[in-house]
Amino acid sequence: DGALVMNGYQITPLEPFEIQARVLSSKRYSNDTESDLVPVDLALGWGNMSDEAILDKIDISQSARFYRWRVDSFFIPRKEIETHSANMHLIPANKSVAYNINRVRKGEIVEISGSLVEVVSNNDSWRWKSSLTRNDTGAGAFELILVESIHVVSQ
Repeated sequence: DGALVMNGYQITPLEPFEIQARVLSSKRYSNDTESDLVPVDLALGWGNMSDEAILDKIDISQSARFYRWRVDSFFIPRKEIETHSANMHLIPANKSVAYNINRVRKGEIVEISGSLVEVVSNNDSWRWKSSLTRNDTGAGAFELILVESIHVVSQ
């Protein structure tokens, strides 16, 4: 089934994943269960959600593993904001990828490739599963990615 074990968790690939998107926000974590695997979350945007003129009108933040946005008025449809941006939980496949994730900065365009995954703790008491669609919103509408490569396309 292609599962692998990392830091005491079983990681099962669900489907391949690739994206080119702008970094809307980056948040480091160290004190939650997930930080063993995912020390950094990136909020990413594509399409109109990578346009700096549009992003200048959106207040974006991250906390508690959630990405939040706020606007004073909708200058693009709400659904477009919701389906062209997402919080990405990144599991680095190796130390080199971890290093590259840590170097990514807000505003950069990045390319990420890897797999959407499900993670289960060795004692099976905890699991975390990626969304497999870009049309969902709210809690659970995140991508949990085993990142095989990440690089900055432009700044």
